[in-house]
Amino acid sequence: MNYKMMGRFLAQILSIEGIFMIPALCISLYCGDSMAVKGFVCTLLIIAALAAVLFLVCRGAPSAFYAKEGLVCVGASWFVLSLVGCLPFWISREIPSYVDAFFEIVSGFTTTGASILTNVEALSNGILYWRSFSHWLGGMGVLVFLLTFTGEKGQGFTMHLLRAESPGPNVGKLVPKMRTTAAILYIIYIVMTIINIILLVIGDMPLLEALCTAFGTAGTGGLAIKNDSMVRYSPYLQNVTTVFMILFGVNFSCYYLLLIKEWKSVIRDEELRLYFGIILVSILLIALNIRSLYPTLEETIRHAAFQVGSIITTTGYATTDFDLWPSFSKTILMCLMVVGACAGSTGGGLKVARLLLLMKGLRRNIRQMLNPRKVEVVRNNGAVVDEKILDNTNAYLAAYVIILFAVFAIISLDGFSIGTNFSAVLCTFNNIGPGMEAVGPMCNFSAFSDLSKLVLSWAMLAGRLEIFPILVLFSRRTWQQK
Repeated sequence: MNYKMMGRFLAQILSIEGIFMIPALCISLYCGDSMAVKGFVCTLLIIAALAAVLFLVCRGAPSAFYAKEGLVCVGASWFVLSLVGCLPFWISREIPSYVDAFFEIVSGFTTTGASILTNVEALSNGILYWRSFSHWLGGMGVLVFLLTFTGEKGQGFTMHLLRAESPGPNVGKLVPKMRTTAAILYIIYIVMTIINIILLVIGDMPLLEALCTAFGTAGTGGLAIKNDSMVRYSPYLQNVTTVFMILFGVNFSCYYLLLIKEWKSVIRDEELRLYFGIILVSILLIALNIRSLYPTLEETIRHAAFQVGSIITTTGYATTDFDLWPSFSKTILMCLMVVGACAGSTGGGLKVARLLLLMKGLRRNIRQMLNPRKVEVVRNNGAVVDEKILDNTNAYLAAYVIILFAVFAIISLDGFSIGTNFSAVLCTFNNIGPGMEAVGPMCNFSAFSDLSKLVLSWAMLAGRLEIFPILVLFSRRTWQQK
């Protein structure tokens, strides 16, 4: 285990986190929020001290870096980022409980959008900005940013880290160099975020609100800046947010293919077609089911499209209290919570790519039962899928189900209803945000015990990092020396 290289990597991650806190500190200074200023200054000093110690201790690290180190680095980095990133909330006393502050920042970094706050609008501007910016930073991945803008080198360093952090069953190269791939992804991400901000400002949304809303949309996070989420905003702003939530749920490789004019490859992409097919069918079914609840057809379709886009991309914004919708519509939304967005997007959930592979694998097994001597292969976009990818997909599904019910059992100790507990697990593990009943779109997670909040925080991290980097941290073999 290359501990020195991992330590140096953690120092770099902490340094980047500190740099990104500076705009929030500047906002707090400008607004005269003294407690928020204190929170950011103290946190920056802590980050500087920790990073300096790690840099000094980990000098002269060997260059060898393997898959095990990549998984450990990713899991440990996200834990450290969250443990330190929540300090401004706690030190400023805007969130007095450290456990609550930790839950809130984990929800931000993992782009979940679940909150313990009963009055979001009471937060100071600097704290509100940092809370929302954590979405944007966690959406594409903090490690992807580091790989894009640093010159860290080592045997397998870039590939192992990007594979461990990126969402989806497989990570491939857009171009020969992985660092260039990371740069392309982040440039696309930044440009789309800027366009989103501009369109929100055109709709008369104040600049700070536009920034925070766009950060949540781009990262598909959804920590709302208003107590009623997006309810009070105009239909134009809601529609803009709907479109961009869905766009950020698309595999970013598709945008690169569009840039190099590979139109046919995008059109033929099976995951993309299934993704948009699920969205369109869900909107149609929900709109028909809730038509009597709204005065006009336009409003019905707008709310149906917004909530479908918000849930399948795991963003979590809301324009209406969908917990009041009929059971059929809520069932569709809960199914979308599990499905999630495309692999290689900023969205969470099981991923449409995995759903596609599981469906094709099931079809192959049925065909082999009917004709045992015939050799069947699984194809995706015309190419044969490696059996290792299929095995990993099945292993992921098994781990997904086991963790889902284990977390559900633990938080059930708090005594809430089955609907509340199950939707709470679904919406945290799949990085969505709002659930049903007591954790619905107009409610929050403040009533849960500290134990449940910590377990749900762990579930958010496991969901964002595709389970395995977190499980590896708790495996005895990970830490055994050969």
